[in-house]
Amino acid sequence: MTAELVRGQNHPLPETRLEIRVSAGKPIVAGATLGDDRGRVRGVEWVAHPGSPTLPGLEVSRQAAADHRLAVDLDALPDTVHRVSVLLALPVGVGGPVSFRALAAPFVAVTALDGTEVAGYTLTDLDTESAVVALELYRRQGAWKVRAVGQGYAGGLAEMLTDQGLPEARELAASIDDAVARGMARSVAPPPQRAADDTHVRAGSQAQAQTPAQAQTTPRPDRPTAHPQQPGHPGHPGPAGRPAGDAGDTPPPSPPQPADQPSATTPVDYTHPSRRTAAPPTPPPTAPPAPPGQPARPVAGDATGWSMEERLYNQVWGMFEDLARTTAAYRSAVDFADSRREQELDKVLSDPRSRIGGAGDAARQTARAKHADLVGQAKAALDRDLDQLVAEAEVVEPALPPAFAAWSSPAWHAYRTPMEIPMALRLGDLHLPERVGLRIPMLVRLPLERGLWIDSGRELTNHATDATTLRRLAMDSAVLHAARLLAAYPANEFQVHVIDAAGSATSALAPLVTAGVLAAPPAAGAAGVADVLGRLTQRVDLVQMAVRGGAADALPPDLDTAEQLLIVNDFPHGFDDRAVTQLRYLADEGPAVGVHLMMVADREDAAEFGPLLDPLWRALLRLTPVPDDHLADPWVGHAWTYDPPVVPPGSEVLRRILDRVATARRTGGR
Repeated sequence: MTAELVRGQNHPLPETRLEIRVSAGKPIVAGATLGDDRGRVRGVEWVAHPGSPTLPGLEVSRQAAADHRLAVDLDALPDTVHRVSVLLALPVGVGGPVSFRALAAPFVAVTALDGTEVAGYTLTDLDTESAVVALELYRRQGAWKVRAVGQGYAGGLAEMLTDQGLPEARELAASIDDAVARGMARSVAPPPQRAADDTHVRAGSQAQAQTPAQAQTTPRPDRPTAHPQQPGHPGHPGPAGRPAGDAGDTPPPSPPQPADQPSATTPVDYTHPSRRTAAPPTPPPTAPPAPPGQPARPVAGDATGWSMEERLYNQVWGMFEDLARTTAAYRSAVDFADSRREQELDKVLSDPRSRIGGAGDAARQTARAKHADLVGQAKAALDRDLDQLVAEAEVVEPALPPAFAAWSSPAWHAYRTPMEIPMALRLGDLHLPERVGLRIPMLVRLPLERGLWIDSGRELTNHATDATTLRRLAMDSAVLHAARLLAAYPANEFQVHVIDAAGSATSALAPLVTAGVLAAPPAAGAAGVADVLGRLTQRVDLVQMAVRGGAADALPPDLDTAEQLLIVNDFPHGFDDRAVTQLRYLADEGPAVGVHLMMVADREDAAEFGPLLDPLWRALLRLTPVPDDHLADPWVGHAWTYDPPVVPPGSEVLRRILDRVATARRTGGR
């Protein structure tokens, strides 16, 4: 099965003899560099480009083209090579585009020699860049993997080669540009197509699937309130953290030229010319046509995306936005009806002649009847939209993969340790009072960009739950979140640490401890707090220095490169001033280097620190152990009720999943 990669994602390579196929809308230059164990290019002899297209184990195209095939034999590479970076650049000085903004998103695929696609990656969000590192093949623990990079450079080849540590970067970039210009000057332009050929191309292109940006701006027929852009859930990072298929504004298509005028019987091709060669995503499933006069029957995965996971993710986003907007329309209509009724009643009461008697009573009755009619119309439209969303939720929920699914979902019965990190993780559900039974999964992107705060505060006691029970429920929620994170990551690529200074969470932590999935036993007392915080802050320091120094492969061999999660219970018990400072440091700097924080705390318990801890609470996404309406959507700002995750009473799903995670950790993922 082909892996559809997003930026930063990796995938194992089953073979060492491969082809890398590049598809773009205009001629581009393709090349590759070899990197050592630190990712540095040692010299010009480690760069394959049109002027020098062949290296041991590597061959690239000899000239600029819209489609390329690069040959790679990983076994033939020198032993000192640990990384192969695939480079794409725009030709210089030939009158073509000067940035990738003017091109369709390039598509890069890694295939076996028989053409079987192993992994694919669409380079989205390119703007002023004129050169980009598309993919890298890298060696890790004796095996080769491919990673989607998508790192662009506005300074072109020179800036890109300089960033890879090549001393002669500018000279080599100039020689590559010169070789490409000579090759393009020698090429002969193809003759213009005949009118008949144009008709064939136009008719054939109608069957192509749209690119993500085009498809996202196409309104769905069953969603009258859909908006072309779909921001994320509460706590989502926003546009910078969108998935590959998320839409922005799409420029209008260029006006057709006289030669492209279709005949009366030929369908018009509205596809933007620069996007016709882009690799299309897998078409989403479609439902059978609905009977006349009835809404279309929903289908799981009918949103756009390059994989079923991404389509389901975008579909949940669409449901979330649709519910927010249709509810906003209803509330606005009710407010208008209330305001109009009050104005008409005020008008009746302001006239002494109509305050009493039959005329006044008739005016009041008319105002109330108009109000009831307006509210009734708004309620009918709301019920129609909500019924459609309920029907969609009923088909989407059973189709969600484990990372997106509720703990009661049958998807967990077929759970297997994943090979790749999923796009997102479910933290609970969201609903509005207009239809309490309609629950929208609350998904956040992975890896986490913010820590989590499970609030066990006294202000939640309006739920008729005593403080002791709230603390227990908060720790139970933290365990469920940690278990889902462990289940979502490949074996041994996610570690969980626990600080339970007072030892009050022993029973809640029992599932994690019994399964043996914690990195170490829960730390207790001030000494345990200092030890865990010291090790994690040191890890953050080392990784930051390695990344900033461009020596990510020079980390100590005993450093665990897996993502780390620290669960802190009963804060600030056992914390001194130094420990509090380290905790703030982890909350601010940790997520960028794979160290995440999950606090289970009552903010009032830490009131003695005053405003010192305000940045800490703001840096974390606040969740609650009981339903609470503290989250707002990014479109209209409704107060959504958050429902924490729960395991069905009597279910053994948590124990089974943790046992499988533990087994996979012992057997290396098998």
